[in-house]
Amino acid sequence: MNSLDIDKPAAETRVVVAMSGGVDSSVTAALMVEGGYDVVGVTLQLYDHGAAVNRKGACCAGQDIYDARAVAAQLGIPHYVLDYESRFKEAVIDDFADSYLRGETPIPCVRCNQTVKFKDLLATAHDLGADALATGHYVRRQTTPEGATLLRAVDHGRDQSYFLFATTREQLEFLRFPLGGMEKSETRAHAERFDLPVAAKPDSQDICFVPDGNYARIVEKLRPEAHAPGEIVGLGGQVLGKHEGIINYTVGQRRGLGLGGRPEGEEPLYVVRLDPVKKQVVVGPRRALGIASLAVGDLNWLGTSAVPSEGISCSVKLRSTMSPVAARVESVADGGTVITLEEPQFGISPGQACVIYNGEHVLGGGWILHNQQDTLAA
Repeated sequence: MNSLDIDKPAAETRVVVAMSGGVDSSVTAALMVEGGYDVVGVTLQLYDHGAAVNRKGACCAGQDIYDARAVAAQLGIPHYVLDYESRFKEAVIDDFADSYLRGETPIPCVRCNQTVKFKDLLATAHDLGADALATGHYVRRQTTPEGATLLRAVDHGRDQSYFLFATTREQLEFLRFPLGGMEKSETRAHAERFDLPVAAKPDSQDICFVPDGNYARIVEKLRPEAHAPGEIVGLGGQVLGKHEGIINYTVGQRRGLGLGGRPEGEEPLYVVRLDPVKKQVVVGPRRALGIASLAVGDLNWLGTSAVPSEGISCSVKLRSTMSPVAARVESVADGGTVITLEEPQFGISPGQACVIYNGEHVLGGGWILHNQQDTLAA
């Protein structure tokens, strides 16, 4: 058994490494080469690289492709650049725009992992005769008698398990995450030790296909109807103002509502929900944002046994940046899943993910739905 838990000598084990051109994936490739594996680098071109050649903080386009190629050349491994641009647009960018039209706050990085990277790229790795696909994600994989399991990274500040909740048990059997047991500082030290040309490269920032952080502009370009004007209303339906498209607002937003100053002594207003049918932005006091329970759709369950009818105690993350909070997960009669929170949480938006944990283990997760969201009385 080699270091990747594959019953073959390392030299006879082919590992395809997903190389984005960043430090993490480059170090992953270098570690696999150092381990004596038969390594093949694959880089995906996901969107128009011509517009992103010199943009810092990008991913999978322009300069990043050149960087991945340079690292592969230094390591002496084969390297392929695959054009997945049309697939990425269909599965990720179009879904991103449509989610905003539905009044949701999407997470394109999850969709990318779920479709392009861990479905399409994984199939390509199989076609290349690989025994495993290795990535630079900060998450751990553990082999048990019941199969592979997913755990949070040792470095909780870098942990990416929230973005990988949709990984299936079958995919986990094939995937490897060499950096999951490291601190980011260790990865940087490895990059310097290997003298990689990307050793000092900064981490990618924001969403790769949004060049300036202006999400609304991207959505408007793809879906011009997204800028349909409408009303800003209070919880009781009273009209408080006008807006130029619900895509300019997110649940929990306080600033930039365009309602002018509040009279002295009155509570500030927050976006409580978005109604794409009525084209309304509904606002209210902060306490109206409190969520006591929520429905989750498309549950991907990684636990060794199904969710029992009486439910189980767990912890959940409802945003990528939050710490896990105590909750209970249970299946309901219609086949759905309901999460009951021990303490209400605020600013939770449909379209985000609810990821379920048992300690360090990822039990699974799903997408937060519009319905069955119980807000506290205003």
